[in-house]
Amino acid sequence: MDVIPEEIIKKIESEYGEKIEKAATIHGKLERYAAFDNLKQEMLEKYAQQDNEEEFEQNERYYKNAFEELVKRFVRNAILHKHHRVDGRDLDDIRPITCEIDILSQVHGSALFTRGETQALAIVTLGTEKDEQIVDGLEEEFKKRFFLHYNFPPFSVGETGFMRGPGRRELGHGALAERALRPMMPTEEEFPYTVRIVSEILESNGSSSMATVCSGTLALMAAGVPIKKPVAGIANGLIMEDGEYVVLTDIMGLEDHLGDMDFKVTGTRDGITAMQMDIKIEGISREIMKIALEKAKNARHYILDIFETVIKEPRKEISDTAPQIEQIKIPIDKIGELIGPGGKMIKHIIEETQADINIKDDGTVSIASPDRISINKAKAMISDIVSEPVFGNVYDGVVSRVEVYGAFVKFMSGTKEGLVHISQMHELRLNRVEDMLKVGDKVKVKYIGLDKGKYKLTMKGVKGNPEPKEGSTQSRGDGNRKPYHNDRDRRERDNRGYHRRDRKY
Repeated sequence: MDVIPEEIIKKIESEYGEKIEKAATIHGKLERYAAFDNLKQEMLEKYAQQDNEEEFEQNERYYKNAFEELVKRFVRNAILHKHHRVDGRDLDDIRPITCEIDILSQVHGSALFTRGETQALAIVTLGTEKDEQIVDGLEEEFKKRFFLHYNFPPFSVGETGFMRGPGRRELGHGALAERALRPMMPTEEEFPYTVRIVSEILESNGSSSMATVCSGTLALMAAGVPIKKPVAGIANGLIMEDGEYVVLTDIMGLEDHLGDMDFKVTGTRDGITAMQMDIKIEGISREIMKIALEKAKNARHYILDIFETVIKEPRKEISDTAPQIEQIKIPIDKIGELIGPGGKMIKHIIEETQADINIKDDGTVSIASPDRISINKAKAMISDIVSEPVFGNVYDGVVSRVEVYGAFVKFMSGTKEGLVHISQMHELRLNRVEDMLKVGDKVKVKYIGLDKGKYKLTMKGVKGNPEPKEGSTQSRGDGNRKPYHNDRDRRERDNRGYHRRDRKY
């Protein structure tokens, strides 16, 4: 930057100093900037008429730079020597704060935090393990269960422009806010959700990253995320010249731009979760740091008090629009059985229940669905796969195959198959299995043990089963007849004169 000739600075100060100083006391950000712009334009037009064309072209940049230098001097001197800030606040005053939750009805959690002319809308989305963010790092790929995205559109500072992808500012502010909230997030065992926060900056006049931390905390609690403690953030500033200094609480955009320090601090009532410092001087003393931290603590507690008037603790229930997630633990040696050959079994469960199911190597199974009925159905099917039938228990089943000696029935959600021998199908003696059952029939079966590793089932005495066709049964006391075991048995008995009604005469 070129050195501004001293005579130009003196000239502008004598002619426009009072007007610049007066414009610097306008409280509204846009109104103040508009006054500066109008005053600068008035000055340039005046000097364009006074100077010849060549002289004005040579000095125009000095006029502009001198004007900006005078704005900086007046603002800094007023703060340092008069303790008078641009918007009329005292050194430790915090701009008016308003907090609102449930701004958006269909999202899982939302909050609007406004501090002066800075406003941040935070939206929380709850997802499953499949929604984790995959980070392709330089060393290795990893996943994140909690992440925060920060958007800073041009309209937030009264400008127009293209809405492009995130830049350095967006990435940096988002990373700071994410780091501030992360220590308070619940563990996966406590809350098995992937959590995403999107912060939309609707208006900005300093400290939008700290507004993001505040709105993010409120949105998390509104969404039912059991964070350990609420987190608030504040940005402090510093004006320092010739050994004199003042530390400012809750700096606005102009104070950040013209000041010597931007010191952001986030934390709970008990401690700090994140800090970031930008300084334009060589360094600060231990005393300044102590004052800045103490002021940040007081401001943080003040903001947390306001939080409690809106929402005191995280909600016990999550939104109805969020997926329901439940975790169960299965034996590790049953994982393969649950997955099935080529994933056949787990695909069948997902298709049957419409639930999202994830299995971890330690046997943790996460079941997610917006519908509680689907979760319960999936849990029952998984439980049936990994557990063994209990002797004497009655199970719902479906006939899967019919043979002359009995019927095969799939039970325990279709994960097990056992044989109901023809002698165990009814209290009366059946002539043929087909007289009572066919493939696809729904039946109730009782587990009665194992036979060479195969499940043995009975329908005798179990209510809710089909009845045999009329005339297809005989009393157990009729002769010494035994049920057929195969086609050969049937043919041999026919040859010996059994079932004369089947003979052809």
